[in-house]
Amino acid sequence: MSGKLIVITAPSGAGKTTIARHLLSVYPTLEFSVSATTRARRPEEVHGKDYYFLTEEQFRLRIANNSFVEWEEVYKGTYYGTLKDEIESIWKTGKDVLFDVDVKGAINLKQQYTNKALTLFIKPPSIETLLERLRNRATDSLEKIEERIAKAQQELQYEPYFDVTIVNDSLPEAIREAMAVSDKFLFSENVL
Repeated sequence: MSGKLIVITAPSGAGKTTIARHLLSVYPTLEFSVSATTRARRPEEVHGKDYYFLTEEQFRLRIANNSFVEWEEVYKGTYYGTLKDEIESIWKTGKDVLFDVDVKGAINLKQQYTNKALTLFIKPPSIETLLERLRNRATDSLEKIEERIAKAQQELQYEPYFDVTIVNDSLPEAIREAMAVSDKFLFSENVL
């Protein structure tokens, strides 16, 4: 059994998680694919809901066992990936899968699922705006913010590889655009 995939990606702080949460609240046919990671859990995060928090050793073991549909070392020593079982279990319920993943993970998912996957690239209006958003979020150290900005500048180069780019200058407008393209993809008989 297989359904469709909506894959949302963006540099950290561009708004992908907020947009993903909104889509989940509007579309009962979508279910969030919980990613695995080795990064430290933030105080408000729940294992199995926000991420599957694994040690680096546990993550590497799953890589060796070919348990991931995609994975990436996003920052040195910090891995993220999508477990194959996660997608299959969602499809078995008759739902489509929503992903909130890094840029390379999104490209890997698109390559594997081609026309069954819609990829949305959420782009900040500028690097300066992104820097301000990361500072206002107050979840990372200055050093980590600088690392995220450097990574964002690299990730923005991948924009042409995605089906749709949405510039998040206004969150309500970005959400409206994401919903419009998701409607067309989810509720048409055709896939991309």
